[in-house]
Amino acid sequence: MGAGTRLRKAMAEKGVVEAMAAHSPLSAMLAAEAGFDAIWASGFELSAMYGVPDVSVVSMTQHLDMTRAMVDRAGLPVVADIDTGFGNAINVLYAVEQYERAGVGAIVMEDKSFPKVTSLIAGGRQDMVRIEEFQGKIEAARSARRDPDLVVVARTEALIAGLGQDEALKRARAYEAAGADLILVHSKQKTPDEIEAFIKAWDGKVPIALVPTAYPQMTVARVRELKKVGLLIWGNHAIRAAVGAMRRTFAQIRADGGIHGVEASIATVDEVFDLQGMGTVKDNEKRFLR
Repeated sequence: MGAGTRLRKAMAEKGVVEAMAAHSPLSAMLAAEAGFDAIWASGFELSAMYGVPDVSVVSMTQHLDMTRAMVDRAGLPVVADIDTGFGNAINVLYAVEQYERAGVGAIVMEDKSFPKVTSLIAGGRQDMVRIEEFQGKIEAARSARRDPDLVVVARTEALIAGLGQDEALKRARAYEAAGADLILVHSKQKTPDEIEAFIKAWDGKVPIALVPTAYPQMTVARVRELKKVGLLIWGNHAIRAAVGAMRRTFAQIRADGGIHGVEASIATVDEVFDLQGMGTVKDNEKRFLR
């Protein structure tokens, strides 16, 4: 069963699929260990891991290589955040071919211009492409996939750009008409009100995807009550958790003049060995090394 089929099956059975953000195979493995349904191969997280802004600086090759490694190690369907598709519809044809070959279950593409600016930055440039241009990119994505179950998610940034509810709905309807399997609608409002209003007004047939980073009051239970959401993405919590934990640990080592004060609060070396599969390595050594 392909990753797209598995993702569609999970949405059909569970109603709402929860995808946790990851930026590396290790973070993807930890998300799988925690029991999430899917992995969000986040462009924001990968940019942060490289220490660069989320403004289309990270190349498709860099993101694709890391996504492929996450597919290999996580054991869950991976939802690839491909931003604007790395260019126009011609670039999308190539990108979708490559990401499908890497084994992802879904691609998410947004209707901003390339190069993009990250959505939640205050005062950021949020230039949108024409509806017709983005419809062509959706059609290109559908044309490029060999497996019809690969999920194509069209993300509208109309609310992020301040264009209002009517424009967001207009774009969402046009993207569904172009063949999108889900519509991701994004908001930077600090409460769920704007998103809930959109969902209540949504009259399309395809499910909605949400990334409730700015409005953390949006719980799984609250999403289920809306009855139109199929994919819930926890968008950047892996990298934020890692930054916080490393800062605290590094500061304590500096303050203590040694590592003795942090040992009880960080993972043991044996825990990391377990994640790396060192037990299997030892077994194989006994079996094969002569």
